[in-house]
This record gives sequence, structure tokens and C-alpha cells, in this order.
Amino acid sequence: MRLLVLAGLLVLFASCQEEVEMPLGALERIPVIEAVWTDDPSANFVSVAYSRDYFDTLENERIPDALVEIEDLNSGRVVEFRYVEELGHYLAVNQQVAEIGHEYQLRVLLEADAYEATGTTLEPPVLDSITYEFKEERFFADEGYYLTLYGDIPFPNNNFYRLILTRNDTVLNRRSDYFLFDDTFGSTILNNGFELTGFTFEKDDKVRLQMLRLNRSAYDYLNQMVSLLFNDGGLFSPPPANPASNIRGTSAVMGYFMTAPVLTETVFIQEEAE
Repeated sequence: MRLLVLAGLLVLFASCQEEVEMPLGALERIPVIEAVWTDDPSANFVSVAYSRDYFDTLENERIPDALVEIEDLNSGRVVEFRYVEELGHYLAVNQQVAEIGHEYQLRVLLEADAYEATGTTLEPPVLDSITYEFKEERFFADEGYYLTLYGDIPFPNNNFYRLILTRNDTVLNRRSDYFLFDDTFGSTILNNGFELTGFTFEKDDKVRLQMLRLNRSAYDYLNQMVSLLFNDGGLFSPPPANPASNIRGTSAVMGYFMTAPVLTETVFIQEEAE
């Protein structure tokens, strides 16, 4: 009798399920600013665009006529940015770059609204060497070559990092490729050898690795973005929400400002590590 009652309840529960469509109204478009300011001129840019609805399939509406500049709050130097049509974003005039230890303020003027953010280009950690090793397929690990980083993190605080990997001139930018870490596992993680377990490579691959030391606000933004990318909208997932911006403005704004030093190393995968 208990089994019959349970089966009946399951049938009743299943019959009560139905798909519900939520009405998603169009919202007023909001400026989206993405600004990267480092000591590497090839990494620097400022993107200014308008937001679009979730189900909108059109390309982002770029804003080519904003006033964009970054001021060095230590020296008073103001770096102007010019819009490059072919790239769809702004580049620093004369390929100027950030200086280690200096504090910077991003300013974007868009019609009657102004937006700003600040950050400090922190001192980089030490990256001594990168080794690689071929490993057979393991539980939850694919077969292939794995990189291990060696170096030193000598800082007692502000240890927030991002790794950007490029394989054969293609940036790895899937949601699982965003590699963020702090000193949760200790500041000696590079001293003991830090294996990048989430990335496999093949023989003859050319791998470029960039290591950035971030300010906390930029790190938090990227963490929230990664969480959003992995949000499947399921029963146990939090409601999806845009990451909290570290940019302030006279009106609503999305996006983030990041300033950081960049350590860049290139590795060519051979059959045996040299």
C-alpha cells in the first residue's frame, strides 16, 4: 500500500509540472565600459558600448565618440585614448603604458554623464621558469602535456592573480579557461611548483602565458563574471545577475577597470622538456 501511495504521489507531482514563460521587458540601455591598463602596450584598451537585452542577437553597439583618458595620480600625467574603428575600442596615444607602483584614475565622459574608477599598478611577483610534462589520462584529467610554474610571491597582502593562456596564437577564453587565484593556498604556491591542471597541450604547441596581479575590485568582478558564466539557471543556482562594477558614474554603468603588471612567458612543447 505504501508503494502504491508513493507512486501515486510521484505521478501527481509530475503532472503538476508545466513550463512557465517569464515576461522579460526591454530595459533602458546602459553603458558598458571595459578598461585594461598595464605595463604592456599590447594588452591595453578601453571598450565603451551599450548593453543589450538578454535575447538580443544583434552585435554590441559600440560608442566611438566618448572622451576617454587615464590620469597618473602620482605624476599628474594624463594619457589620452583614441577610438580605432577596425578594433572597435580605444587605444592609448603613442602606446603609453602604466608604471609599477603608480595609482591611476580612468575617466570616461559620455554626453552629459561621467564615469571613473581608480586602481594601483602593483609590483609583479617573480616567475622564474615554466616546465612541462606529459601525463597519461587520469581520473578527471585528460592525457597531454601539463605546465608547472615556478617562482615566488613575496607580498603579504593584495595577492589576486589572473592567468591568460594562448595556444598557437588563439587565446583560451571559454568559461573554464578563466584562471583566477589568490593566496588561499598560501603564498608559497609558486615556490613548490604550481601545476595548471585544467589545461592540456600537445606536442609542437606554442603556449604563451600571461600572469597579472590584480587589485581586489577587478578580481572580485572577474570572479562574479565566471560564476555567472557557470550559472545554469537550475533550481539550486542563484538568480543570474550582472557582476557589480568597480566603476562609478553619474548614471548606471556596467563593466570594470583593471590595472596590473603583466608577466609574459612563451613555451614550445617538445617531446621532452629541456
